[in-house]
Amino acid sequence: MEHKEQQFILWFDQIGIQDTPLVGGKNAALGEMYSNLTWLGINVPNGFALTAHAYRYFIESNKLDEKIHEALKGLDTKNLKDLQTRGKKVRELILSREFPEDLKETIKEAYKNLGLAYFENPDVAVRSSATAEDLPGASFAGQQETYLNVSGIENILESAKKCIASLFTDRAISYREDKGFDHFQVALSVGFQKMVRSDLASSGIAFTLDTETGFDKVVVINGTFGLGEYIVQGKVIPDEWMIFKDTFRQGYRPIISKKLGDKKRKLVYKKNGGIRLASIKSQDRQKYSLTDDEVLKLTDWCLKIEDHFSAKHQKHQPMDIEWAKDGQSQELFIIQARSETVHSTQSKKIWKEYRLKEKGEILTKGIAVGTKISSGKARVIKTPKQIKEFKNGEILVTEMTDPDWEPIMKIASGIITDKGSRTSHAAIVSRELGIACVVGTQNATKKIKTGQSVTIDSSLGSEGIVYKNELDFEEIEHDLEKIPELSVKIMANIGSPDEALKNHYLPVKGVGLAREEFIIASDIGFHPKALLEYKKLKDQKLKRKIDKATSGYKDKAEFYTDKLAEGISKIAAAFWPYQVIVRFSDFKSNEYRSLAGGELYEPKEENPMIGFRGASRYYDPSFKDAFLLEVKALKKAREEFGMVNIVPMIPFCRTVQEAYKVLDVMQEAGLKRDDEHNKICKKPIEECGHLRIYMMCEIPSNVMLADQFLDIFDGYSIGSNDLTQLTLGLDRDSGILAHVGNENNEAVKKLIRQAIKKAKEKEKYIGICGQAPSDIEGYAEFLLNEGIESISINPDTVIKIIMDISEKN
Repeated sequence: MEHKEQQFILWFDQIGIQDTPLVGGKNAALGEMYSNLTWLGINVPNGFALTAHAYRYFIESNKLDEKIHEALKGLDTKNLKDLQTRGKKVRELILSREFPEDLKETIKEAYKNLGLAYFENPDVAVRSSATAEDLPGASFAGQQETYLNVSGIENILESAKKCIASLFTDRAISYREDKGFDHFQVALSVGFQKMVRSDLASSGIAFTLDTETGFDKVVVINGTFGLGEYIVQGKVIPDEWMIFKDTFRQGYRPIISKKLGDKKRKLVYKKNGGIRLASIKSQDRQKYSLTDDEVLKLTDWCLKIEDHFSAKHQKHQPMDIEWAKDGQSQELFIIQARSETVHSTQSKKIWKEYRLKEKGEILTKGIAVGTKISSGKARVIKTPKQIKEFKNGEILVTEMTDPDWEPIMKIASGIITDKGSRTSHAAIVSRELGIACVVGTQNATKKIKTGQSVTIDSSLGSEGIVYKNELDFEEIEHDLEKIPELSVKIMANIGSPDEALKNHYLPVKGVGLAREEFIIASDIGFHPKALLEYKKLKDQKLKRKIDKATSGYKDKAEFYTDKLAEGISKIAAAFWPYQVIVRFSDFKSNEYRSLAGGELYEPKEENPMIGFRGASRYYDPSFKDAFLLEVKALKKAREEFGMVNIVPMIPFCRTVQEAYKVLDVMQEAGLKRDDEHNKICKKPIEECGHLRIYMMCEIPSNVMLADQFLDIFDGYSIGSNDLTQLTLGLDRDSGILAHVGNENNEAVKKLIRQAIKKAKEKEKYIGICGQAPSDIEGYAEFLLNEGIESISINPDTVIKIIMDISEKN
């Protein structure tokens, strides 16, 4: 058999990852999977690759090497007009030549043999695969062209030649120059892969980490109807699922986030080859592009692919994977895989934090990409013809981007788009470039003017904000290897699930307070009773609003349970396996009224802070069914998703009798402790997983009757804010009385001492989740001296508190 290096054609079963110099990263990865993973049940469509040897043979036979050298001599990629002129000349040179006859016959024979495996003149994807592409540390994804639904030998040959020419697109030339790759050391392989009829079903992308935060314990899957090109191009907002790896491997079904995309358009086959745009019916847009079972099957495949390539690279290697569902066979397929090259190449030892130091006027909002802040002068570009006007260091404002825009994107200090999602081209490139980006604003090109100074803040989680003017901000770098271990557990107070993912790097031992309120207000937005009594509602405007938000849900209350379960599970995943204490909702009546439909169900109280809140609601006939939704959500998170590190916590429990009533309601929903186990088990939650239930210690009665409360619950978390309010008779919402006292008051400290002492006597958990350790100098030291087990603080003060405690002890 002819030596591989001298062959024009290699079939996927002849290729492995070691053949990247011959067939490029894309084809090498396909061959690696086809040869090694299909036996595990992973479907990969068959195909073959035109090798680098064939590419060089084509170039040399047509005497193109000298002409290309000459055309690119003295190239300055910052001169966009010069780049465009030279690139066009090289491409025209390539397209004007023919394949040598022996090479042409080899391609014909291979295509014919592929037809024998499927059917005559099979439809194939013709993909470029550069030999320096998709390497860990350098992603050339999207630099060269792909042609879909190509059939017939003449079309195959023409598409192959176009792929070769695309090695010299303006963006590819610019990218190689920027990354330091020699144009003539990089060759191009062309892959010919049997198409999956996803135009009749769906397709998308999967990452084996969260691309925004680098959190690598999840698989994130994006999907849309039709061929998948529109996801990468940002022309459609896809469906999105997030799956937690650790409990998935244990046999659970942990789809911890599920978002329905706005899938208005799709790409489908043209009758005589190629692809075309088609609209999606309104009722179909309300459906997910995959079932939950298909999502979990893809997750299994993604993990097997990640494990395989990690073993090959001899290090953990997150993957960027493309999938497709065949509408004829209903089978799933993997059609590409490459190494993720942004977060996987960054140091995990250094944690960078970005903070705005001043407030500003908001111009627009969208989807945050990355976790950075940047500022500069904006340049609004509405057509590609304006690209040459862009200047180094400006902020690009446009409707959307594609690979042709990369030469200016690499000199931008930030990117803002009207359209797009987290997997759009603008999002992918901005992550790789390490610049702040906000996509999907809908109106940036109308709200922002060229020359206007703006600040992009994508550091806050899922929402990105664009401010007027250049605002002052700081970049703080933390070396996590230098963070000392403490005798006390430092935990984090978390409100938003996105905040949890963003802060997963923090050196904390779990979450001392996860608030449900943010999830209810932001991800749900409706009063639970309005969803429970949806059919009885007379307000048609409210019903339409509920219909829009709960699309796909016949039972509107199920939407509430699902979104709450997903939100708390995201927080639990971010800090797995440490305990995550989830406080049941502690909205006051005025806060519940602010939710859509809330005014129909909530009383007007003169002082809601000491009114109908916390435990008193949970068993009350007017709210009990709403509380049951919360319990079911937590039960789903623990039992379906496997998030057994979640510990529920009861807030504002005034009496011992209330405590028993709340536990009875929880048991009614199927959430019950194994009390005998908890009495004898002293293991931390991450080693045990049995259900424990804590109570907030925030009312003086909780301290005075600690013996009785701690006989009922497995531990206390001190809420120093409310404890101070009720001990000193303050309304903490009143600024007038702010000077009277705070947690440093001796009466408050006396109660805290007593609560810690009682919990230790009972051998029960005791922590604090109020603001005092974050805000009051020396308060953490006071708690340590009293023997507290954990201190839970806001994420932005974690590093400072740890260093302060370390220095003083």
